[in-house]
Amino acid sequence: MSHRFAAQRLKNALQHLLILAGLALLLAVPGYLLAGSFGVIWAFGLVALTLYLGGRLPPRLALARTRAGLLQRYQAPELYRVLDILYYRAGLKGEPQLFLVPTADLNAFAVGDAREGGIAITAGLTRTLDLRQLAGVLAHEVSHLRHGDTRVMSMAATMTRLTIWGAFLVQLGLLLMLPMVLAGELRMPWLELLLVAFAPSTSTLLQLALSRNREFTADLEAAALTRDPASLASALQVLEHHQGLWLTSLLLGQRPPSWFRLLQTHPPTEERIRRLLALAERQPPRRPSPRPYVPDDPLRLQPPEPLSHRDWLWRRPRR
Repeated sequence: MSHRFAAQRLKNALQHLLILAGLALLLAVPGYLLAGSFGVIWAFGLVALTLYLGGRLPPRLALARTRAGLLQRYQAPELYRVLDILYYRAGLKGEPQLFLVPTADLNAFAVGDAREGGIAITAGLTRTLDLRQLAGVLAHEVSHLRHGDTRVMSMAATMTRLTIWGAFLVQLGLLLMLPMVLAGELRMPWLELLLVAFAPSTSTLLQLALSRNREFTADLEAAALTRDPASLASALQVLEHHQGLWLTSLLLGQRPPSWFRLLQTHPPTEERIRRLLALAERQPPRRPSPRPYVPDDPLRLQPPEPLSHRDWLWRRPRR
């Protein structure tokens, strides 16, 4: 089992590095065409500046418009007990922070990183999943915090945006050169034109591929943290049943075409479930709990007071 985890982690890490290298190369193309080596340095300098400024902003600002509130331990004791175990196994030293978003949507996401961050879950998710399934979802988000995936995806998004802007400037410059090309004073730079034509779309596809890679890795880490891959697989099956209905109705019952997967930020749910269940088959049998959680009983969550924009901006929520 450990060898399988190690091999999959290595594969995901290599894919991660190759995708980031591809994004960097695509960003370098318009930078070089615009200003040579200086343009490349300038482009990567903007990426570094964006990451630095983004790291200075409190990650909880991402929750400012969601009407989220910080759940205290007495308001969600079961979930905090799960988080304490997951943080310990993940080696995270910070105090767990759990936020509740008052919406019926089924969603969970991580904000910030291992140093200063937390996990937000929606009220709809707590009403739909049982505690074991929620543990798998929380472990997935803890993995995102552990590996700083929000920062990684922020860097990838910045590189893609700069590639798009740089390609636009190069195309604008080529358009301004068109009269001289028609007059025979300059040759049409077909190679450069081809590169900048495909750079934005290729960079976007690589960014989406990176997102799918990080989701697969978070699934794998969640299985290791909970030691129960079937918990996350079960949660994904429930989420797919509820959220996959819109796509089925849109396509009139047909399966989405294979190319549609390239435009998704998450891997196909059936593939994620298949991988997790394959890991679960190699797990030793789980010991029955002396006090099993009954899925039909809802979690006793006391909804927190939503914080105002001023609270999110100027101070860290008090525990």
